[in-house]
Amino acid sequence: MLGFSRREAAALKRLSTPWRIQRFLDDLRYDVEGRHCRSPRRVLHEGAAQCLDGAIFAAAALRFHGFPPLLLDLEAERDSDHVLAVYRSNGAWGAIALSNFSGLRSREPVYRTLRELAISFFEAYFNLRREKTLRRYSRPMSLARFDGRQWMTTEEDLWYVAEHLLRVRHYELLDQHMRRSLGPTDRRLFAAGLVGHAVKDGHRRRPC
Repeated sequence: MLGFSRREAAALKRLSTPWRIQRFLDDLRYDVEGRHCRSPRRVLHEGAAQCLDGAIFAAAALRFHGFPPLLLDLEAERDSDHVLAVYRSNGAWGAIALSNFSGLRSREPVYRTLRELAISFFEAYFNLRREKTLRRYSRPMSLARFDGRQWMTTEEDLWYVAEHLLRVRHYELLDQHMRRSLGPTDRRLFAAGLVGHAVKDGHRRRPC
């Protein structure tokens, strides 16, 4: 049971498809402050997560059903990075993610390459100034490298995962000409992206 209790394993067993994992993430309380990076066990018990620990939870749930636990980092400028749990099904890539922005969550497994998957987030990836900010994507990183630290069940925060993701090779999505020609995000798309956006103390924040 990968170190989980019977009750925890039963909860993960019910998340038997990527869309069920995504629905579970969407029902969590979004941690706007982002002070913690919880293990999957803590996410189950606390019912809260932010971008990174949401992706880590999804990777653990995918692993429970036979997929490798892979993360992919989306790197932005003048904005927060975003982390996805990625998986392959029938030779195509899909993603599961928790985000405070409605357009940065799951992708169906229909993308032939990781670049195709990453670029599918481009139009929905903007900051609160309506700037399109996605610039790079990483190689997939396996969380299995941290099995010795019991990343799935530990009570400690998992910030070391973020630190390692920063060192993984990243690839450019845009050339200089593309960057110079970018216009602002359409106001309707901007409003749609803020549907369900969590705020703290009445002020909008921009965690991914």
